[in-house]
Amino acid sequence: MKKPRKSWALLLCLTMFGSMLSACGSTNDDKNAAGNTNANASKTGSEVKKEGFPIVDKPLTLSLMAPDVGVQDWEKMVVLQEMEKLTGIKFNYQNAPQDSFETKKNLVFASGDVPDIFYAADLKPADQVTYGSQGVLIPLEDLIDNYAPNLKKILDDHPDIRKSMTTPDGHIYALRTIDLSAVWYRGPMWYNGKFLQKFGMENKLPASTEELYTYLKRVKSEDANGNGKDDEIPLTSVKLDDLRMFFFGFWNMYDEQIYADKDGKVHFSPQEEGYKGYLTFLNRLWAENLLDHETFSQTDEQKKAKGKNNQVAVFSDYYPYFTLGGEPSGDNPLMTPVKSDIAGSPVYGKHPGLSSNGTFAITKSNPNPEASMRWVDYLYSYEGATLFSQGPENLLWKYTDKEKHVKEWLPVPGGKDREEFKGTMTPNYGILNPGVNDSSFSLGLKSDFDNWIDKENAEKLTPIAKVPFPSVYLSVDEQSEVSALMSDLNTYVKQMEAKFVTGAESLDNWSKYTDQLKKMESDKIVKIYQDAYDRWNSTK
Repeated sequence: MKKPRKSWALLLCLTMFGSMLSACGSTNDDKNAAGNTNANASKTGSEVKKEGFPIVDKPLTLSLMAPDVGVQDWEKMVVLQEMEKLTGIKFNYQNAPQDSFETKKNLVFASGDVPDIFYAADLKPADQVTYGSQGVLIPLEDLIDNYAPNLKKILDDHPDIRKSMTTPDGHIYALRTIDLSAVWYRGPMWYNGKFLQKFGMENKLPASTEELYTYLKRVKSEDANGNGKDDEIPLTSVKLDDLRMFFFGFWNMYDEQIYADKDGKVHFSPQEEGYKGYLTFLNRLWAENLLDHETFSQTDEQKKAKGKNNQVAVFSDYYPYFTLGGEPSGDNPLMTPVKSDIAGSPVYGKHPGLSSNGTFAITKSNPNPEASMRWVDYLYSYEGATLFSQGPENLLWKYTDKEKHVKEWLPVPGGKDREEFKGTMTPNYGILNPGVNDSSFSLGLKSDFDNWIDKENAEKLTPIAKVPFPSVYLSVDEQSEVSALMSDLNTYVKQMEAKFVTGAESLDNWSKYTDQLKKMESDKIVKIYQDAYDRWNSTK
């Protein structure tokens, strides 16, 4: 596990719903053009091997467009140099700064002068369907079956992932980043271990919302930090965005907006009875000054400053020491989700295990799609994933037991910071790359803290975890309607959430609030996503 600003594992925390789009109504000619996977059969004269390396019998040069985070030279990255030696494929890189890449990508699509490959390009479902149906992006499923044994095995073993990559016309136009070990959807909640220890609760964490309330009350009234001042902050947040999803699970809700329950019924969280329970609980904390009254005004940096000053009892962050300071340790436990009076609680919305957007696509201009697919398939193997995430063998790591894939870290050349050095040697730094991750890939490399995190997840979250909602495609009409409705609904829900929590609006007006949601057609949102979910479930 890496720090969130430097790791694609955290970047997997991407939102699924803002860009779900699919296309209907393409002409038959468009569909036929898109469906012809042989339309771009190799014209380079370079024969492609189905197994072994190099991939091609003659050197092949392709163009590749990718975002750049500003710390590397793509021509000099050792990982890409190793790939060129291994595969016989060289790239002409077309990079744009990460913060302007989206604009550059859209201009390239509009011009029609596309690169052979889009890499780490964050291709939205809308991009995939639109440019796939137009024949700009070529279908990949036949190429996967014939030239990508590593990826094919993953998709065969995990059919839900294949379904989430397949558009309604039956084609895969972009590959995604797959993380088979992901658990967290957002940064979870943590306890300040020093406060727990003072109250003798380090081995008996709150198990219900009422026990959590009682603990927060003790923090406020019993000088938890022992400085003789009334400066403790039992629960802090930044606009509730950092705790909302975790807390929703206390009231049997898997996601902040759309989720499917265990019976396959789709819900819009802000109109559920559980949401009222969530608001009622936070309003109670607010009224008794147990929820930070700067929640709706402070920055994340200000929140962290309070943590480092040993004022905060419960908080959200990627790791606890990011807020509390100090070194990584197991002293500040992961919160165990607590149960409420809602039946079935608690639950936990688990990470779906793959990015919601495409990270690799082959275009109509590519002279050798087969070689391109074999190249990227290596990233879905143990060896390729290791190369891109950890660098080549004997640079930053070495095997202690090669047969069992156990490794150990080596000193960083020049005594540099390991993560910063990694950023100069591989594109897998600061952007979401195609490929796969699995916990077994890091055997021997995990610290005691990493292993502690895995244990906390396994004991507290995994047993009650479920993916809230798969990555589905909506029709053009559906997406247009959802986008228009959600824009107004989200604004209204956020405004009312703050009012209910702070007491500016009484929860006696709950029915008035839900009536307004229905007037804003929240039920139509549910129906659209229910239809999309049913279509997804029916896909083989």
